[in-house]
Amino acid sequence: MQLRKLEPTTSAIPNAEMETPVTPARIITDGRAEVTFRQGTGAAHQGGHAALDHLYYRDPMKILFPRPVAGDLATAVLVTTSGGMVGGDKLAFAGKVEAGASALFTAQAAEKIYRSVGPDCEMSVDLDVADGGWLEWLPHESILFDQARLKRKTTVRVSGSGMVMAGEMMVFGRLARGEVFTTGLAREAWDVSIEGRPIWRDALHLEGDVLRMLDHAAAFDGARANATAILVGQGAEDQLEAARDCLAQATDGLDARDVLCAATAMKGIVIARFMARDPMKLRRVYGAWWKSFRHQTRGLPARLPRLWEI
Repeated sequence: MQLRKLEPTTSAIPNAEMETPVTPARIITDGRAEVTFRQGTGAAHQGGHAALDHLYYRDPMKILFPRPVAGDLATAVLVTTSGGMVGGDKLAFAGKVEAGASALFTAQAAEKIYRSVGPDCEMSVDLDVADGGWLEWLPHESILFDQARLKRKTTVRVSGSGMVMAGEMMVFGRLARGEVFTTGLAREAWDVSIEGRPIWRDALHLEGDVLRMLDHAAAFDGARANATAILVGQGAEDQLEAARDCLAQATDGLDARDVLCAATAMKGIVIARFMARDPMKLRRVYGAWWKSFRHQTRGLPARLPRLWEI
């Protein structure tokens, strides 16, 4: 039998002159979801339940529609299947309620924003309510890992006698793991209008040495979580005292420094702010205030979505 010598190949034997393997570029996420509810008709929508009018989503975003608790609103739940956002990812959500309809938009879980080596994560939320409608936007908190970079903008448009109750929360770091959001970018912007006329624009911008700002006595004074909630619509400012009463009830029994919160108002809007060193305490106060305030202003059940209850 004749033996044939096998010639070595570059794939089998390392060679200093071989080219360095190229790591494939990460696929940037660009998710979008759109949901519109209209006023329901017929026996299936007795009691004021809204009907789905428009639905669109693309990965990694999906929409679920759990059966609402008796007496509560039609509910759409936003799900992000990617497990979180990495630098360069984009997510966009558009929720709309047509004339006379009422609906609640929430999320399945907290959104995690991972460390970025440079690019920003971008989130946009567009909320639109027509005459006589009611829209609630109650997502879970966004958790910013150290060195995360997030830009988020929430746009609210109200027409006629429609009203929007919307909120957002941020947690600065994975505190259970001993990690604080020391550096990176956290930008939270709001753009609110009634009948096309801007009534409130606001932005929180933390960048660079974020920990210094979080610990500064004249800034966050050691807080590791914050939240903003608004009620928007014609005559919303008349609900300021109700908002303050609900804050007092939500913080009853807590030390005055556990959760710092206050409410103010301008024509067409009530603004409530929350800040705490312990994110779980903030979440409990925020949730207690929310369910009480929705009951006082709209007569809705004083409860949160089932996915929100702890």
